[in-house]
Amino acid sequence: MAAPRGWRLARQGRCRLLHTERSAAPQPLSPLYPAVVASHTAKSKSAKRRRLEYFYQQVHEAPSIAEKLRLYGRLQRLKYVVYPQTFSLNADRWYQSFTKTVFVPGLPAAGAQPAGPGAPDLSELRSLACDALLQEHFYQRKRERPFLYREQQHVPAPFLTQLVSSLSAALGSSNPLLATSCLDLKPQVNFYWERGETVVCRGYRTGRIDPVRFQIDDEPQIQIRVPKQLPEFVPLDYSVPGEVPVINHKPDKLPLFKRQYDNKIFIGSKVADPCSYGHTQFHLIPDKLKRERLLKANLADQIEVTYRANGIASLFAWTAAQAMYQGFWCEADVTRPFVSQAVISDGKYFAFFCYQLNTLALTVKADQNNPRKNICWGTENFEEYGTRNHFFLPSLRILCAPLL
Repeated sequence: MAAPRGWRLARQGRCRLLHTERSAAPQPLSPLYPAVVASHTAKSKSAKRRRLEYFYQQVHEAPSIAEKLRLYGRLQRLKYVVYPQTFSLNADRWYQSFTKTVFVPGLPAAGAQPAGPGAPDLSELRSLACDALLQEHFYQRKRERPFLYREQQHVPAPFLTQLVSSLSAALGSSNPLLATSCLDLKPQVNFYWERGETVVCRGYRTGRIDPVRFQIDDEPQIQIRVPKQLPEFVPLDYSVPGEVPVINHKPDKLPLFKRQYDNKIFIGSKVADPCSYGHTQFHLIPDKLKRERLLKANLADQIEVTYRANGIASLFAWTAAQAMYQGFWCEADVTRPFVSQAVISDGKYFAFFCYQLNTLALTVKADQNNPRKNICWGTENFEEYGTRNHFFLPSLRILCAPLL
């Protein structure tokens, strides 16, 4: 039986279409389905890796420093609150482990001494210190007794504030950097970072591996900020002879306690402030940690520990916050060192510290092949009042940086 006429035409037309030559190159076909990626909400390792990569991409592509800081501290979890002035025994070794800091006794080597008419006069600085001392102890005649544990705010705090303002004003001619500096009275200094890993032991996230989070909330008595960065003490990749202490216990054993609140990074001023680099901090030891109380409790070996722990924690938080104000963070490590200094006192005894931040890569992933270490130099505490220049020479060197 012959096929209908319509079917024959259809078959002939189909054959002609199949055997015609192609006139143009074939166009690449677009994928019909999106790429297969891990879920954002899954519990798998690939999903966690994808969330981290997306978070890193967001922080790297942030349009401003303020937005980068907001993204970095957006996720709130329980974190250990590190107190620079603490009652804990041997806290300085724990703080070195948390911040990857090596402590070196003494101050770093100084450069050439300034000479000529611009050199600071030591006798003038001594007279300024005597005037500040007489102002608080003799001229004002503070007869009323201070409240309990408020003795440091009664005389030593005003004395230290007046002393720092007088010395910085007098040294402005010798150090032009001090002439353009900014003095902050009782500023807030905050820093948030991650160091190590732990397993979540309670809650709906039980069993997951989380980074160990830390937060420092510091309040120095007075600090000096400058518009220009201080010069480095040693090169960035300098191999310091000491080692960072290794603590194989949880921070709960120090003890440290966990809290959950805003993750804040702050140097004492906003990001747009031109004085965004640190020069020197001045801290006052509280009454509960005074030398007499430690001696009475038979803890004479903890006197120097208190000063070292305060210097390491405070200077790390300040210098690390300065580095993050310049756009660096744990996944984009610093390309130049950040330097700051500190003077810690209880009103009678003084200790001097210098800190150089060489790395912000403190997370487990970023610290795998990172030979850099942060360095803290410090002196033992000694009396301000004496026949020798034990106080004025280190304070002169600290305030005259970078001249000395």
